[in-house]
Amino acid sequence: MRETVTRFALSAMLLALSFPAQAQQATKGPRIAYLGSGSRSSGAAFADAFLHGLRDLGYVEGKNIVIEWRFAEGQEDRLAELAAELVHLKVDIIVTDGAPVTRVAKNATKTIPIVMTSDADPIGSGFVASLARPGGNITGLSNINPGLSGKRLEVLRDAIPGISRVGVIWNPESPPSASAFGETETAARALGVQLQSLEMRGPKDFEGAFQAATKSRAGALTVLSDSLMFANRTRILEFAAKHKFPTMHTQSLWVEGGGLLSYGTSFTDLRRRAATYVDKILKGAKPADLPVEQPTKFELVINLKTAKQIGVTIPQPVLYQADKVIR
Repeated sequence: MRETVTRFALSAMLLALSFPAQAQQATKGPRIAYLGSGSRSSGAAFADAFLHGLRDLGYVEGKNIVIEWRFAEGQEDRLAELAAELVHLKVDIIVTDGAPVTRVAKNATKTIPIVMTSDADPIGSGFVASLARPGGNITGLSNINPGLSGKRLEVLRDAIPGISRVGVIWNPESPPSASAFGETETAARALGVQLQSLEMRGPKDFEGAFQAATKSRAGALTVLSDSLMFANRTRILEFAAKHKFPTMHTQSLWVEGGGLLSYGTSFTDLRRRAATYVDKILKGAKPADLPVEQPTKFELVINLKTAKQIGVTIPQPVLYQADKVIR
């Protein structure tokens, strides 16, 4: 009898101990890494869009999926360390927030699937062999948007009637920026707008470019964003505000930070769509076989607070076209 009781007690104890482990295993699920160069707060809109995309597919952080969030806090030299840490954790997938992050992740692993949320030239960057057949452990979304540079200049001209001279802040060492500058030149000739090239290859070039823009009395500035411009966006926006320059940007984060206008790819939509790649890979698809997708959603964002501060009145027809107006 005593032996039977002892066996029963032992079985009950083992069963009780097994339940928490099973429950813990069930709530953990796959482990996904999200690696960004900024901070969680500055990239909150992107992170939230990614989480929203996961929820649409039935994944809830902390219930059936684990997300390892890692952010370099603006210190890109920390990215390699963070990527190595994620590889050591043996995460199932690494989601990269931007081309510089994708490059670091690519150098850190050749086996863990990498989902890029945006890159203007994934083939030129060496991330994939082709958009249709990536061929390696990287796939995801591209923000290739040929033709949008001309549209931005057109919207800027409509928003600032009578504008005749526009300064273009760009990085000639960035192939996507060089291509966008060429498109802007073509559009300028058709629209009768004179362009002023404000080349910036590094932080030391900013002051000279700013002085040139002020001296020439450009009617507005358009910023062809890349990692250099994005890292110095506060500096650019503060200069524009100080000298009351209307500005056109490639993405809404600039306008949310004080820029006047943006027209281009919805980068939050790209982050949301990245979740579909996570889902497919978790279900057995190989990154090499998943085509890189291009943007499908574009948006015009206007900051009326900035317009008021710099003394600009946006015509109603342009306001009616806006997807978002910051008041």
